[in-house]
Amino acid sequence: MTTLSPAVRRTIAASLALAACCTTSPALASAQEPLAKTDSGTALDRYYRQPLHWDSCVKGPTDTTGRDLDTAGVQCADVTVPLDYTAPRGRAISVAVSRLKATDTRHRIGSILLNNGGPGGPAVQSPPDARKAMKEVGARYDIIGFDPRFVGRSTPLDCGWPVGVSWLSAGAGRAGFDHQVVLQKSLADKCRATGAAVLPYVSTRNTARDMDVIRGTLGERKVSYLGYSYGTYLGTVYTQLFPGRTDRMVLDGAISPGDYGPRLLQGSERVNEMALSGWAAWAARRHDTYGLGRTRAQVLATIARVVTASARGPLTVGVGAETFRLDDSQVPVLLFTGLGDDSERTRASLAEQMSVLDKAAAGAAPTALSPEFAAGLRYMLHGGGEPSGVQLAVLCGDAAAPRDPEVYWRDIERSRAAHPLFGPLTNNIGPCAFWDRPREEPTRIRHGAKALIVAATGDPRTPYKGSVELHDHLPGSRLLTLEGANRHALYGRYGNACVDDKVNSYLATGNLPTKDQTCVKRVG
Repeated sequence: MTTLSPAVRRTIAASLALAACCTTSPALASAQEPLAKTDSGTALDRYYRQPLHWDSCVKGPTDTTGRDLDTAGVQCADVTVPLDYTAPRGRAISVAVSRLKATDTRHRIGSILLNNGGPGGPAVQSPPDARKAMKEVGARYDIIGFDPRFVGRSTPLDCGWPVGVSWLSAGAGRAGFDHQVVLQKSLADKCRATGAAVLPYVSTRNTARDMDVIRGTLGERKVSYLGYSYGTYLGTVYTQLFPGRTDRMVLDGAISPGDYGPRLLQGSERVNEMALSGWAAWAARRHDTYGLGRTRAQVLATIARVVTASARGPLTVGVGAETFRLDDSQVPVLLFTGLGDDSERTRASLAEQMSVLDKAAAGAAPTALSPEFAAGLRYMLHGGGEPSGVQLAVLCGDAAAPRDPEVYWRDIERSRAAHPLFGPLTNNIGPCAFWDRPREEPTRIRHGAKALIVAATGDPRTPYKGSVELHDHLPGSRLLTLEGANRHALYGRYGNACVDDKVNSYLATGNLPTKDQTCVKRVG
């Protein structure tokens, strides 16, 4: 049986984590002050001053990630943090960290912390990739990856869900939505039953507090930070809880704090339709390979036909042990996942998937799937043996969701008329509708930050307006815009030299541009 590769897992997580659930976008609310403004003279001293024992990253004989990190010169350690920062003498948990030390020690700048998004994305594995993206300036930093609380190698949380992706479409009608209500409530109940002791403490604010403990254990007065997607929200929260403790900050694919919450993707329907249209034009030029249509309109008609067929009855794909059945709650998720990136490889992967589904809709006999497609479906539909629920636990723990299912149904019906494919997806109900209320209010933006915000105009995950709004919220920040790209997360990942060079210049000098900057997607 093909296992879910780290690359597939990261692709799925990056595309789906932001849309894990559902609540109306909260207005910026007042928030409690940080529970520890200093790292001395408080009950938190023992956490801030703990020695770190850097050692091999290998956790066992099958830990290929750990072996790769060791080979790259990365060391790993565990940082102890309080489960509940209001009771620092109570239960403690561990946060896994990794470090790729600076090699140009004469010109060392400091430590830079990494977050890949999610919520719930690990980053212990990321320092080698970050150093590659940073080019020459990477040698001047200690590059620090960490798995946020309850993620990856940190103290775990597993809700034991039978699916890897709980965020689904409501489908074509009320019966599908009613099924979703039952499913999402069952997921919330299952997570509460397995994780009740820790769920109240799964939040972005507590992860930001953990970051400051990491800063203290590293002996740094300030830290730099590179955050993608949800990581931009985490970084923003850190600047508000601990003003003055950041040096150079890069926030890539940013979320406006006013939009953050379990229904984060409400309002993203149009930009995803634009991305779908762009992909359809790409696929039409490759009709001889994928057979989806020779024009953009024909490809879009094929997609509509596939979705309609999946609403009549599940489409069967794959053979033998790798057989999967996909209905109209799941097919739109595959489309949404594939539209987060307009690179050739991702577009080809989506075209391959839609070609398989088109044949299934036409009644053709199923054939074997590519290993990547099979692994992705196994994860989406069955969890693939991966821990589940952390992404939703963070979103549900950060902001409250509407509790009345009729709120979601009305939103779905309103959106369906203009956005029949994505409206039932972005407005659907999720586990947060049945979650316990958050312990803290969302973070209010009270302080500016000297951050470089990086954004693509056609970002289908965190629409460009979110980066513009975060820029407005953070006095002292600058906005670096890439025009013409339907892509989420740019720096070091998309291959745009203009973006990469400008970010690296900032990381090297600490000087933000004097005004906002624009790059253009390379054509051809």
